[in-house]
Amino acid sequence: MKLEFLDEINEYGDHVIRLYNFDKAEAIKFKEAIQINLINNNSSLDLLTLDFIEHINCKLILHISETDEGILTMDKQTFFCDLTIDGYKNMIQLIEPFCIKESKSFVMLYDLDTEVDFLFSPYGN
Repeated sequence: MKLEFLDEINEYGDHVIRLYNFDKAEAIKFKEAIQINLINNNSSLDLLTLDFIEHINCKLILHISETDEGILTMDKQTFFCDLTIDGYKNMIQLIEPFCIKESKSFVMLYDLDTEVDFLFSPYGN
């Protein structure tokens, strides 16, 4: 699994953090890390601590927030995903199909009007 920041992907200046190049087993590990750290333990999750994720050009920390803010950054290298517990529960539901069988599809892990989207895709270079 790889984590990468893609800058200005369209004419509107939108950005994407993408988790890509993974199989079913890594999707399960990622889903379980969210479940255990954020939902069960009510704590943050720094993706640098997950040994199955290769960080290409950024780092991402998942935080629990009072409101769903999405992914924010000050320097385009360190990113923070601020979602409510319900936001992370929804994220788990979106990841679940990738845990059941190998897939060629992709999904955005939240639907918020923010400058940075969160793409989850098993394929990609």
